[in-house]
Amino acid sequence: MSAVLMPILPPLIAALAVLVLRRGGPALALAGAALSLAGSLWLLARVAGGQAETLLLPGLPGMPLRLVAEPLTALLAVAVATVGTFVLAHAVGYMKRESGLCRFYALMSLFLAAMQALVLAGDWVLLLAAWELIGVCSYLLIGFWFQRPEAADAAGRAFLCTRSADLGLYAAVFILIGWAGTSEIAASLEAGGSASTVAGLLLLLAAMGKSAQVPLQDWLMRAMAGPTPVSALLHSATLVAAGAILLIRSAPLLSPEVLLAVGLVGGVTTVAAGVIALAERDLKRLLAASTASQYGLMLVAVGAGVPLAALLHLLAHAAIKSTLFLAAGDFQHAREGTGFDQLKGVGRARPWTFAGFALAALALAGIPPLSGFFSKDAIIAAALSTPGAAWLGSLALAGTLLTGAYMARSLRLLWQGSGETRAVSGSAWMRAGIWGLVVPATTLGLAFGPIEVMLGLPGPEAEGAVVVVLGLIAAVIGLALGWLVPAPRLLGPVYPWAGRGLAIGGGLTVWVGRPAMAVARGCEWLEGRLYTAVLNVGRAGLALARLARASDERRIDGLIFALVAGMRALGGHARALQSGLIHRELAVSVAVTAAGLVVLFVILFRF
Repeated sequence: MSAVLMPILPPLIAALAVLVLRRGGPALALAGAALSLAGSLWLLARVAGGQAETLLLPGLPGMPLRLVAEPLTALLAVAVATVGTFVLAHAVGYMKRESGLCRFYALMSLFLAAMQALVLAGDWVLLLAAWELIGVCSYLLIGFWFQRPEAADAAGRAFLCTRSADLGLYAAVFILIGWAGTSEIAASLEAGGSASTVAGLLLLLAAMGKSAQVPLQDWLMRAMAGPTPVSALLHSATLVAAGAILLIRSAPLLSPEVLLAVGLVGGVTTVAAGVIALAERDLKRLLAASTASQYGLMLVAVGAGVPLAALLHLLAHAAIKSTLFLAAGDFQHAREGTGFDQLKGVGRARPWTFAGFALAALALAGIPPLSGFFSKDAIIAAALSTPGAAWLGSLALAGTLLTGAYMARSLRLLWQGSGETRAVSGSAWMRAGIWGLVVPATTLGLAFGPIEVMLGLPGPEAEGAVVVVLGLIAAVIGLALGWLVPAPRLLGPVYPWAGRGLAIGGGLTVWVGRPAMAVARGCEWLEGRLYTAVLNVGRAGLALARLARASDERRIDGLIFALVAGMRALGGHARALQSGLIHRELAVSVAVTAAGLVVLFVILFRF
């Protein structure tokens, strides 16, 4: 069996086993994720020297499906499997009291397998299939508690926003396959001219939807209605990361115009989402807004022409953000909620969880020697090395400052105060998941040097003491402001607007959601009318058929049967004339001949 399949098959088999056996879901899912991690590490070791491994599978005519393991894709597979393994370990404790565990663990395992297929896909057709599968799984996982109206609404919004933006990926793939004549990703990235620009902008649209970039960021905060392990998995190295991964892998395709657009979208998002996070009153929603902000920083690095910096921050962010979410899940069980009013002082009651949360928060803020310091340093250096350094670098530094501010605010609210904290069942599993990810969240920066050498990608040009000092100053100022100054004072008149998600005129709910739902209702009305019309036509056809059948049975069939009866009667009379007596036969012949002569003479005398 090809080594390329090793990250994908274990969680896929685990998902099928959970559905078939209907028991042992936690053990099967955790085993599948752990085997996926082992397979990913083995695969990375095989291709670390630069020799890619490719597996061809049956696909469309002339377009086989490809799984490609090269240093970049194998490294991403390791990141996905690492986060998935520890998130599932945490879920064993977190979901202990919940029902529907077979559905939960089957979906989590299937999602993990689909994400591994996406990062290892070597052709656009397979990538699209995996992209669709993670979208379906995310919809079902966000709406896991579908009995709750907020969960069903959140799943629907996530589906609407991401699926709308996914049209960009479909159109881009159509253009690239048409230009290259093949679905192979590596070959299609050599496109140039207008095809490169148009396809690049369409890929950016798809990435904006998946990675929750402005103005499509609202769905990510609402997705917090799902279980916390789902949030940790989706927001760190999988679903939301898919958009950034798409742009990192397609970076050679992007023209200067597209890179400018990517950098602008990322820069605006990192500031806007950071402001939203600073105004949040719910820990999970704050972390969700932070996710959009951090992926905005990654897009800044891609727009600066340094995808390596975006990749390093993606790896660091995967470990950091999953740690933060898992710790939030532990706090949630202790206080039955994630609102800051409920969580005040919970850090004092659960010091081990708070310690892991604090280390991850400082890493995300960019404090040395934690991993986030090195990845943000690379992004700031990339932003300052571009012709648009004046605004791109300013946005990156502003995003770094805001990161420190909202993380310090959350630390202060979690530590200060007191309150009752109930015993949490499954704490050992949850703590194991948290601290399993704290280690890479704090130490991963030490591996960035070897990773750069292994990938062979160019780094930023503007590295140096100035960049380090600027990034550190921004992080420290942000931490100080977040700890010392309340958010309403810090944001001033922007605070109420930030609390509403910086929505303009009602936001996407008014501008996109309601029109889309109106179109959907119109389509449903039209479909209902067409369905009724088809049924009416069918009923009319059946009525005509019944009428024709009655006509056949009562008239035509009756006429035919009467004709047959008459012919049979005539035949009977004719048969009576055949007596077999010679004198009678001669008498009949004479009579018929005489009658014929009479008729003949009558006709002759008339004319």
